[in-house]
Amino acid sequence: MRPARGPVVHSKSESPLTQKLLDRIVQSPQHLIALETANVDETVAHMRMLALRSGTAVYVWEPDAGIASLRESGLHVPGSKRITDALRYVLQSMHFGIYLFVDFSAHLKSADTVLLRRISRMQGANERKLVFVSSAFELPEELDGMFERLAVDDEKQPRMRLRDGRWIK
Repeated sequence: MRPARGPVVHSKSESPLTQKLLDRIVQSPQHLIALETANVDETVAHMRMLALRSGTAVYVWEPDAGIASLRESGLHVPGSKRITDALRYVLQSMHFGIYLFVDFSAHLKSADTVLLRRISRMQGANERKLVFVSSAFELPEELDGMFERLAVDDEKQPRMRLRDGRWIK
């Protein structure tokens, strides 16, 4: 007899919540997404695990390193340390990808809104998603209506326990 096959969850980084979040990002009609989370580093780590396991092209931009692949460690896009250059790269890329921008608020200038508007109006089969990951958002007013807001529910569901023959939280 064969053992039943199905998704095996080894760690909380493979949680269905994170997979649902990735699905919402991919299925979003917007190209710009604002993702609010209390723990940015943990969210990026979850996305890294999903990228490794699913093969999805997920990249992260950080001010010190530029754009780097979450699937293939050590793979950096040269000349992408400045946020303006990274946005141009995303705009000119011909491949599907999810680009996570972390620690972006101090680097985002008003001139970058022109590139963000162009990204938000992109059309084509090779969709690129720009996801701004932060605990609090201050995106320029010029971008209102051009991005979708998502939130990571970091609160854990209370565990049900059996006490005196009744299930309680």
